[in-house]
Amino acid sequence: MSIPTTQKGVIFYENGGELHYKDIPVPTPKANEILINVKYSGVCHTDLHAWKGDWPLPVKLPLVGGHEGAGVVVAKGENVTNFEIGDYAGIKWLNGSCQSCEFCEKSNESNCQKADLSGYTHDGSFQQYATADAVQAAKISKNTDLTEVAPILCAGVTVYKALKTADLAAGQWVAISGAGGGLGTLAIQYAKALGLRVLAIDGGEEKGELVKSLGAEVFIDFTKSKDIVKDIIDATNGGPHGVINVSVSEKAIEQSTEYVRPCGTVVLVGLPAGAVAKAQVFGAVVKSVSIKGSYVGNRADTREAIDFFERGLVKAPIKVVGLSELPKIYDLMQQGKILGRYVVDTSK
Repeated sequence: MSIPTTQKGVIFYENGGELHYKDIPVPTPKANEILINVKYSGVCHTDLHAWKGDWPLPVKLPLVGGHEGAGVVVAKGENVTNFEIGDYAGIKWLNGSCQSCEFCEKSNESNCQKADLSGYTHDGSFQQYATADAVQAAKISKNTDLTEVAPILCAGVTVYKALKTADLAAGQWVAISGAGGGLGTLAIQYAKALGLRVLAIDGGEEKGELVKSLGAEVFIDFTKSKDIVKDIIDATNGGPHGVINVSVSEKAIEQSTEYVRPCGTVVLVGLPAGAVAKAQVFGAVVKSVSIKGSYVGNRADTREAIDFFERGLVKAPIKVVGLSELPKIYDLMQQGKILGRYVVDTSK
């Protein structure tokens, strides 16, 4: 395939600085990497944090963000044996890891101290051509809709792993806080596919209609509820067995430790900058509540999450816009006006 030397991408040179849509060089894959012609990329709230630089983990500068890139392999390094030119591949948050530390050995690659992160420490998918470590790159079946699969590579994998972390049984209740956003809408569908009963929490009639259409049995509107803890406990006859916190509200996280059922599990996923997870010690002890953090997923989680998608069991509600419109999406994120998931077309 003919590979150009320059491409369109969105790059910033300082945290919170101007997002430049411009011509930038096409990267050359290292011996262990593949070069992917990115067709579409989902836009994640993490991308906003990377741009702002408000997490305690420094980003590389300048930086091309993005970590939900779906496209076609157009080149590969001499050591790559698991991908061929023309294969479909995905760029994930975890771009690469050392493969030899105790975390990598136990399939907890995302906890590797030398992890390389797409759109954070490694230029990501908000460009037409991007590199990825061939070991961590996601395999996507041919003829898969690359537009639809893009959000699965982070949002899908993340919530699927979170549900596994909650360790729930079919028929049990799971509450999803922040259910109307990109992660939440996928969490509802994965939960339903796993046989769980879903209580969705978010604000506004539009989000209520959306989550109900995706399979939520109950919708709690936090903007209207006068006692959200009581309302959730009543709706689930004692509280949900698990809670998946994908919202970026510190208050919502604290409330989840109050309404979760005794012996239940609260899973922390969303990462509001500077937030603290609070729980009443007496209540947490007496109720025997577990509070766990869940951070993306490993290669097996990725393969399984994509399989659910390819079998038609989950589908992200998406809106496709041109890559050049990325700054507008960031503005909507900061205003809390994202419904579902935005996907950028790198050709526009």
